[in-house]
Amino acid sequence: MSARRRVALLVGAVSVAAVAIVGAAVLSADGDSAGPSAGAPTPELREGRPPLSFALGLRADAEAEDLTRAAAAYSRGDTEEAAALFAEHDSLEAKVGAAFSAWPEGTLDRLEQLAKLYPEAAVVQLHLGLARLWANEGDPTPAWQAVVDSEPDTPYAIVAGNLLHPDLPRGLPAFIPSFSAPVAITKLAPERQLGALRAAAARGGLREQLLYGVGLQRVGRPVSAARVFDAAAKRHPSEVEAQVAGAVGAFDKDAPERAFGRLGPLSKTSPAEPSVRFHLGVLLLWTGRIDGAERQFRLAAQAQPGSPLAREAARYLETIRRARG
Repeated sequence: MSARRRVALLVGAVSVAAVAIVGAAVLSADGDSAGPSAGAPTPELREGRPPLSFALGLRADAEAEDLTRAAAAYSRGDTEEAAALFAEHDSLEAKVGAAFSAWPEGTLDRLEQLAKLYPEAAVVQLHLGLARLWANEGDPTPAWQAVVDSEPDTPYAIVAGNLLHPDLPRGLPAFIPSFSAPVAITKLAPERQLGALRAAAARGGLREQLLYGVGLQRVGRPVSAARVFDAAAKRHPSEVEAQVAGAVGAFDKDAPERAFGRLGPLSKTSPAEPSVRFHLGVLLLWTGRIDGAERQFRLAAQAQPGSPLAREAARYLETIRRARG
């Protein structure tokens, strides 16, 4: 396996992939990016049954708990328990789960049927692609592209992007601010944090706006996060960190040049800014340019030792070291 491929697989451990989580914090007190992870499926893992990947966000209702228990039962091979739990509900997640629990008997046919009934439902299209892949019948990529096209502001679109670009790191590049989130936010229950961040952004300044964008990224809403970052960049044109956030939010695996077009000039006008160096490293890593990313992470770590950015740079450097080892 190439170093680039190993990095792509390992970097998911330190990137944001807020999928299938219940009750996990939106922001942590130390400001790092180690968010809730779903362990999103990758195309090369095709043994046994296809994986389930539900984006339940911060839901803690009875159905979300049942779906979580059912998905856990399914993942450990207890399809009978999973099927029983899925049968208690009528949501699309439950329908998908029930079909997968019967694998391979009628699973693909049921997903094809659901896709015709709900052509814009991301949860259906994502799992249709997985069922096609595991059954080795039909092309899964149109289904995954439909997820990105129909519901781009969801964790499902992030997972679909992982599947469409298996040689790139999972998830999307995360903007990491140079400052930590206030304790007044991080001590809140997870389900209250995003609302508090939104309220703070509405009445606060740049820091509050950037933290709200980070919170949106952490729960798998990249389009909304990009809008918040863009608004902050326009409102604070002389603030380097705001411009960096706008560039990172603009990253698209299909068109990475848009983000580089915004961040590249900053590396010339503000070369000593650790935020510029760190996030340039992140974007380089997400496009497979490992040597360049490593250099930028080292510069970021040296520029502001002990900061959230330095800690994150160290984590990425360790990921690269492990991949090369």
